[in-house]
Amino acid sequence: MKIGVLSLQGGVIEHINHIHQIGHEGVEIKKLEDMKDLQGIILPGGESTTIGKLLREREMILTLREKIISGIPVWGTCAGMILLAKYIEESSAEYLSVMDIKVKRNAYGSQINSFKKDVVINEISSESIPLDFIRGPLITEVFNDVKIICTVGGKIVAVKQKNMFATSFHPELTDNLEVHRYFVNMCK
Repeated sequence: MKIGVLSLQGGVIEHINHIHQIGHEGVEIKKLEDMKDLQGIILPGGESTTIGKLLREREMILTLREKIISGIPVWGTCAGMILLAKYIEESSAEYLSVMDIKVKRNAYGSQINSFKKDVVINEISSESIPLDFIRGPLITEVFNDVKIICTVGGKIVAVKQKNMFATSFHPELTDNLEVHRYFVNMCK
């Protein structure tokens, strides 16, 4: 199976390494041609404004949106979640706007407020999974058929809607492969 990781900015190599560790091909998406023959796409963490700007400059945003609407499985982590969201609090920015969620950028504060927490996410694993939050956004509202998969301290940090999956945290920054396995299973 071939999973593409949007490779414009952010935590790309870590996602690719995790995909390889579970026995699949992880490839970088840097231009339109790189989106061919993929079974899934990961939108990594990083800076959503920068990634959005580069998607527009490289004329990739419409094609990526069309692929998602057509059903290719996609997973957005942190900034990638912001790119997927239809609504961004206190912002007029619009990126892919495909997932029925409202997000708040940097909801956990600055870099110094970053933290780790071990959580059981029943949909993903019966074992505790380490969650890494780095200046993470939060999902403040969900609409329509969005399923809440995980909350931490009463705050929504992982959701799924049809072929779309989004997390506030960074599983690629841990040694745990369960969240990547979950996404790969979505791609089968």
